[in-house]
Amino acid sequence: MGREGKEDGGEGAKLRNDVSPSVEAPVKKAISVTVNGVPYRHEVEPRLLLVYYLREVLGLTGTHIGCDTTSCGACTVIMNGLAVKSCTVLAVQAEGATILTVEGLAKDRTLHPIQEGFWEEHGLQCGFCTPGMMLTALQILERNPEPSEEEIRHGLDGNLCRCTGYQHIVNSIRYASRKIKEEGGTAIPETAGRERR
Repeated sequence: MGREGKEDGGEGAKLRNDVSPSVEAPVKKAISVTVNGVPYRHEVEPRLLLVYYLREVLGLTGTHIGCDTTSCGACTVIMNGLAVKSCTVLAVQAEGATILTVEGLAKDRTLHPIQEGFWEEHGLQCGFCTPGMMLTALQILERNPEPSEEEIRHGLDGNLCRCTGYQHIVNSIRYASRKIKEEGGTAIPETAGRERR
């Protein structure tokens, strides 16, 4: 029996006693981001999706989770001037990024033209898709300040709405286009890390 070390406390017994299942704490990575003009620094697990970071760590629940597969667009945010689906971006990939969520659109209690457009043109019903639609619309308008209906529909291709039939959303974006032109502004605010041209 000494050969296996069961009874005499030999080397085999020592090795078996040292082997125990261990549960290691997840490794965390430090990230720094600016969201809606506010800088943040947190330690996050490398597998944490940006959508969960925004909702659960920062408490910005306007970014919705609809599918986790990039199919619906409800989680769309503006990151470094581009519309991205935050359910497919890891929070660690956003290191150093400037992010705009729906909560960052209104300034000084004044609606952004895209928010005003959705209000005036009845671009929402249940509202679940609205934050993603509005932020996607900003990229459409940033790239083309006066898009045609066809260009708007093409730009919204990755965003789903189950309520409106899209016509009111298209009307809302056209409203915002006119309003932004009247005000001489830009679709994506400077604080959102607008796309470089």
